[in-house]
Amino acid sequence: MQLKTILLVTAAVAATAPAYAEAADDSAGNAFSLGQIIVTGVRPAGVEVGGSTLTSEAIYAFNRTTLDEAANLIPGVASGNSGGSRNERLVFVRGFDRFQVPISIDGIRVYLPADNRLDYGRFLTPDIAEIQVAKGYASVLDGPGAMGGAINLVTRKPTKEIEAEVRGTLNLDRGVDYAGYNVFALLGTKHDRWYAQGSYARSFTDHWDLPGDYAPVAGSAEDGGAREYSRTRDWRVNAKLGFTPNDTDEYSISYTRQEGSKNAPLHVTDPVSNPLPPGAPNPRFWSWPYWNIESIYFLSTTQLGERATFKTRVYRNSFDNLLSSFDNATQATQTLGRSFNSYYEDKAYGGSAQLDLAITDANALSLAFHYRRDKHVEFQQGFPSGATEPPQTNEEDTYSAAAEYRAAFSPTLSLTAGISYDWRELRKAEEYATPPGELAPRIFEYPRADASAFNWQARLDWRPDEATSLHAGVSRRARFPTIFERFSTQFGTAASNPGLKPERAVNYEIGGSRRIGAFRVEAAAFYSDVQDAIVAVRPVGFPANTTQRRNLGDGKYYGGEIALSWQPASTLELGVNYTYIRREFDITPQAAETVPVFALTDVPTHKGFAYARWSPVERLSIYPNLDFASKRTTLDTFVPGAPVGTVRYYRTGGYVQANLRVDYEVFDNVEIGVGARNIFDKYYVLTDGFPEPGRSFFASIRARY
Repeated sequence: MQLKTILLVTAAVAATAPAYAEAADDSAGNAFSLGQIIVTGVRPAGVEVGGSTLTSEAIYAFNRTTLDEAANLIPGVASGNSGGSRNERLVFVRGFDRFQVPISIDGIRVYLPADNRLDYGRFLTPDIAEIQVAKGYASVLDGPGAMGGAINLVTRKPTKEIEAEVRGTLNLDRGVDYAGYNVFALLGTKHDRWYAQGSYARSFTDHWDLPGDYAPVAGSAEDGGAREYSRTRDWRVNAKLGFTPNDTDEYSISYTRQEGSKNAPLHVTDPVSNPLPPGAPNPRFWSWPYWNIESIYFLSTTQLGERATFKTRVYRNSFDNLLSSFDNATQATQTLGRSFNSYYEDKAYGGSAQLDLAITDANALSLAFHYRRDKHVEFQQGFPSGATEPPQTNEEDTYSAAAEYRAAFSPTLSLTAGISYDWRELRKAEEYATPPGELAPRIFEYPRADASAFNWQARLDWRPDEATSLHAGVSRRARFPTIFERFSTQFGTAASNPGLKPERAVNYEIGGSRRIGAFRVEAAAFYSDVQDAIVAVRPVGFPANTTQRRNLGDGKYYGGEIALSWQPASTLELGVNYTYIRREFDITPQAAETVPVFALTDVPTHKGFAYARWSPVERLSIYPNLDFASKRTTLDTFVPGAPVGTVRYYRTGGYVQANLRVDYEVFDNVEIGVGARNIFDKYYVLTDGFPEPGRSFFASIRARY
């Protein structure tokens, strides 16, 4: 503990304060300012798609009802699909995945203590005021783990004495048949000294259709049309009560609960009939009867005198999950050895405190401390016996001490520098299995190892005039491996590796923005040096289809992004953004001896979004838009006719997807809309064996007061 004490003292006297007024001001309208994190870039207005922030109006106009769909609009961010039996929706930020880019709601991290395999398709967007994405440079003040950036969902906050909104959307498949619905309701009130708000969002997908040119493969579980096992259900409630005793202080308590259930579509070419060909993976008939997250949190900001502000966040989170595996595609029986019910019952609590000091008019210091306790409990019911194993518990504490210092050299030039020290203490890591040399299963503990990391960053900002902003930054951050990466055997398909080390990245960026009349451009170039990267590999000598997480080597991620918008008239707005990214990976010589084949997957080299907002007549708005991306690398682990255990990497997934929305305001603040996604029914596959949805339609209504 002596080193920790020294570093805590060092952080308290050596470091830093935020320089990003755009992230801290109240210009975001109904965004909950207490729940924001520090991001850079210009905050967009209306449906404009900015470099780091997406507004609720843009999310609605482009009909992006889940987080993965919405985040895909932002340059530098690409959505994807995990594939496999989990078939989860993913988000990549400049090539970094969900393990390396933490996600928060109102600044409170959403973290699954066991594996953190979050499904971004479970996060609904109607109650979100804005999505913030810190890319590469994520402030150390916002907590540990942001090796490649951070994503924050800022909930809404009332702005009027009475504020209300209701929405309803009917979703239709490519044959214009019923496919599901979305509903949303919000009621809030704001007064001089207090505010309150409650909201409810619900999404139900009965099914979605494959594109019309999908050709079924004999022996697989998919015959085309409605995608088998694509049904999902999600809802979320959010409530907050705030107290504002004066013009500077604010105290708020919030409650969020979301519940979901989902099925898992199967691979469209892998065989499911018996007997299986040699090397073919056993089909996994999986479903999640419940996937629930709950959070209650207190946020505050208090001004101390004329030059100090104290901020706090205190929270308690829970995650409950049931994964059920069935005998066959009917999902009606559990009698075979591959069937099971796997339960997760997770809890987390913690908080943070931050002190901001304006030392002089040109110098500021911020100090922050974060603590989190994660407790993961799992147990499994196996078949055909039906016996349930005893609960196994994993517990760990994570700490972070951080500081930032800002020096304004002139009214137009400033430097922000930061350091932090993160450490993790693993207190318990239990497993229920039969240890080597023993005859019966029992609970035993894995070897425990703690970890720590020192982080630093610096950023130079220059604003030569009100319309221009330029910056250059460097940030070195680390990420600790999860319990899942260290210990999980993944139902017998993986080997544990308790000795996994933290992975690290040094992120460099230069960029800026410029507004010239009705035209705005925002651009950045970036380079990331990834060290001790943690990846899942299939080592030589391991059984077929068996993986292990290893610190395999080093990577280099680099590229650029640009966002352009132009509003030549009040009735017309045009915008486009584009991202170029390359990822290279060098396997260490020692690792290459046991891992002869490996490639990075899931991120396209080219990706972008283009849109228009056109109002040819009063009350009518038309939103044509395009999503486009080049091919990306994916992995096929079953190659018919090849030796068992053959791994094949190939490129797939390039697409141009046309979408349209048309809204008409029938009365003041009441509008109806119709639209379509993937208008030309484009068939494309982002990850091997799991095609994306074909053409779909929707009709909606929205009323606001």
